[in-house]
Amino acid sequence: MTMGKTSALSLEAIGWTPAWRNAFAATGGPGCIPARILREDRGLYGIVSEAGESLAEISGRFRYNAQQKQDFPAVGDWVVTEQPDGASHSIIHGVLPRTSAFIRRAAGRKREGQVVAANVDVVFLVSGLDHDFKPRRIERYLTLAYESGADPVVVLNKADLCDDPAGARPEAQAVAYGVPTLLLSAATGQGLDDLRNFLAQGTTGALLGSSGVGKTSLINALLGEEALATAAVREGDSRGRHTTTHRQLIPLPGGAALIDTPGMRELQLLGNDASLAQSFDEIADLSRRCRFSDCSHTREPGCAVKEALTGGQLDAARYESYLRQRKEMQHQQREHDIHLKNQEKRRWQAIHRSMRFHHKRKQSD
Repeated sequence: MTMGKTSALSLEAIGWTPAWRNAFAATGGPGCIPARILREDRGLYGIVSEAGESLAEISGRFRYNAQQKQDFPAVGDWVVTEQPDGASHSIIHGVLPRTSAFIRRAAGRKREGQVVAANVDVVFLVSGLDHDFKPRRIERYLTLAYESGADPVVVLNKADLCDDPAGARPEAQAVAYGVPTLLLSAATGQGLDDLRNFLAQGTTGALLGSSGVGKTSLINALLGEEALATAAVREGDSRGRHTTTHRQLIPLPGGAALIDTPGMRELQLLGNDASLAQSFDEIADLSRRCRFSDCSHTREPGCAVKEALTGGQLDAARYESYLRQRKEMQHQQREHDIHLKNQEKRRWQAIHRSMRFHHKRKQSD
């Protein structure tokens, strides 16, 4: 794990506030100090604390008590750490309660949620204006952003490679009602000041987007140097080569921090009705006029959503996207409930086995 140049960094420069200090005071024990997760790689964590930058691993007790994957530290988390005498690594004993968390279903067949980034104030949903611009994908990222608790900003990057960049902004705004939409070019510097306006001192931002949209190039432009490696994209479809392979928190000039994430090959949502209603607020408004409070907006009579669709007041593509996301969330929630039920069943089975073992042992004594 390669560590960055943050040894002399004050915690206040990457978001440490009196609120976090109070949370640590209620959680930390003797000999412990607060730290923030900068990077994660194969069970080791890069952290920065008042003692500087170091590697850390979670304690055995922490690992034993963790119920699911998202209980483990993630990039952006504030954690309770200790540096035992003579140890090569710091020890992480706990995670302070998160103010926001980007949770997606882990890629593949696992039913667990995966924390992509934690304690983010503003999330930049990045699309490229070369071959990557897809409004439907922006809708999915918006749902993820609303579920997290962070404020979303849509970033249309690579404006220098688009014949009509100004024409793309209304398309993005049509699926991101009321969300700031920025037109940028990391290569030319166009719009970077607009991006910086959302990164005040002590603010933590995160970049989300598919591979090849220029997230790493944006960070380099904000840093004013080629600090992070980038790679060319394929000319045919602008697919990236996943130059960023690990999530990492990067301090910026001016006292903000930015979390860079790898491009997501698979974005499976674990949201709920509230986040979906924010992403599709026009459908949420219409649904209040439906005859039935639990209307599915598909076959019921008196459905205001279907009436607006038939009358042309609701875009058909938006409606279909809404139904797909809702169906996916419902499916994921059912699987998650089954997973939790089976997990609890296994826990009680282990308890009963332990009780039987100790009972037999006591009888033999």
